[in-house]
Amino acid sequence: MVVEKYTESLTLKEMKCDLGDNGWGYVLPQGDVGNADKILKLLKKAGGKPTICALDDFTGGGKGKAQPEYIITFNDDANTIVVVECKKSIKSHATENLDHPKGYAVDGVLYYAKFLKEDYNVIAVAVSGTKSSEIKVDAFYWQRGLDSYTSLHKAKDIILEPVNYRNLVAGKKLEKELSLDKIRETAIVLHDYLREIAVREEHKPIFIAGVLIALNNEDFSKSYSTAPSFNKIMSDIQNAIEEELKKGSIRNDRTAYIKNIFAILKDNKKFAGIPLVEKKSIRWYVEQLEMKIKPMMDYADSTLDALGVFYHEFIKYSGGDGSGLGIVLTPQHLTEFMCELANVGKNSKVIDICCGSGGFLVTAMSKMFKGANSQEIEKIRQKSLYGVEQDDGLYTLAIANMIIRQDGKSNIIKGDCFDTKVIEELKKINPNIGLINPPYSLKGGKVELEFVEQLLTVLSVGGIGVVVVPMSCAIGTKFKEVRERLFKKHTLKAVFSMPDDIFYPTGTNPCVMVWEAHTPHDSTQETFFGYCKDDGFVKRKKLGRIDCHGKWSHILSEWLKLYRNRDVVDGLSARACVEHNDEWLCEAYMKTDYSKLTQDDFQKTINDYLAYLVKVGEVYES
Repeated sequence: MVVEKYTESLTLKEMKCDLGDNGWGYVLPQGDVGNADKILKLLKKAGGKPTICALDDFTGGGKGKAQPEYIITFNDDANTIVVVECKKSIKSHATENLDHPKGYAVDGVLYYAKFLKEDYNVIAVAVSGTKSSEIKVDAFYWQRGLDSYTSLHKAKDIILEPVNYRNLVAGKKLEKELSLDKIRETAIVLHDYLREIAVREEHKPIFIAGVLIALNNEDFSKSYSTAPSFNKIMSDIQNAIEEELKKGSIRNDRTAYIKNIFAILKDNKKFAGIPLVEKKSIRWYVEQLEMKIKPMMDYADSTLDALGVFYHEFIKYSGGDGSGLGIVLTPQHLTEFMCELANVGKNSKVIDICCGSGGFLVTAMSKMFKGANSQEIEKIRQKSLYGVEQDDGLYTLAIANMIIRQDGKSNIIKGDCFDTKVIEELKKINPNIGLINPPYSLKGGKVELEFVEQLLTVLSVGGIGVVVVPMSCAIGTKFKEVRERLFKKHTLKAVFSMPDDIFYPTGTNPCVMVWEAHTPHDSTQETFFGYCKDDGFVKRKKLGRIDCHGKWSHILSEWLKLYRNRDVVDGLSARACVEHNDEWLCEAYMKTDYSKLTQDDFQKTINDYLAYLVKVGEVYES
């Protein structure tokens, strides 16, 4: 049985609030306002909600006091409150004349607000429904003492945190902590709706990236919600993209390419035919991205490639994971590990020659900002992060990622990292750290180690390249010529065997290699090998691999400690002198830690062996 309590619980969950003290203020339920005398007086003045009462009628209240679902106060702003009214059914959201306060959420919350605004600036929020994917939400701002309220159009069908309602009213940036769940949830919804209006798969990520670039334009961000038509909003998006890309020194032909995609979308009659006030309209898409995703990308401590997760979800829900195109999103905790291995800091100059959506650059930027002053941060944005990407869609995502993070110039080159001109341009930059997840080997194409070779070529002498590649690259019988060339010019400092399913749902067993550029490998010096098969992440339905037990931070520290101290621990690490044709994996050199073996391990091995014998026909049923 669906009850209103579900709506109330959902509202608090989405607002990230608890009843009572939340540190920044209080959430007061059902009119129980304690010692807040002014609020209590106004609730008594409102009385019980009448069945019918016009908004300009202050005489219709019943006995007792009004009891909104929640009243929210702020410690740092005694003049502003949030009032919330919930209804279990979306059919009870609002009436045309907003004059049935007892039975409808919008009518009811405005009834409360018209009394509360006598002494407060009131943010009124109406929520109807019990499922986050189907709820109706409207929010209003009724300034103290005024006769009329303002609709907060951008927050339609979105529940914000109380502080963000205040930010929205004040025209400030929203503050939103990272949530993979929310990114995925929004990505799935937007993807499905774009499919309904027949937007081509390759245009979807460019649409998302283009809107996010446009939202970086202050004029567009302020004006789109009042634009009168589909064509006007689409034209404004194109103009805003052009302005923002010009600031980022992006070549005119790249700007024209992105604008052309929007011109194609502008001719989509299904899209153009959706009224601006409805879900799935162009205004709705912009609002969803501004309210739900951009705040996460703006989040100060963000190392997450939110835009990359978007693209990843688009591809996945289109019926594949993109591996056939060489498109694999690098998990955020893996980019974090690799940045730590490279010792990325505020004085680093980082490059990714196949940067995709910019995941490594996003993580590196965040790490470089730590401990940097304002002058150093500006230098990092302008001169310390570089990328190369050949794919049109990924290139657009990468420049969007960097522009939105205000990197200054968005130093992403559109081109092929095997192009001599590109290589010469990159050498002039003199980067000292390289981070890559090269495209999967395609038939007739370059192998992963050739991308590694190119990366090390552009790094400065002694520069560090950290790469994630399939384990096949570390096996002595494969890619012999490339491996030999690498050892003649560069030093293999370390190799880490990573979890087999770290790229789930893509089926690749990877390893991470650490190279020192332009120093020939000395096979009399030991290379460090790590066995990093357990990162603490587990698979969860619809969420992929997540750190649900909070183990990652400790595991990361342990891995880095082993590497930096070059400790040899049975079952975890080893050191060995290797040639170019040797195995480059810890499994070939480490000793087993027998103290950790259990009866269950023994039984599992026997079972696996027996299953193998049955499979190959060595065991027959009697």
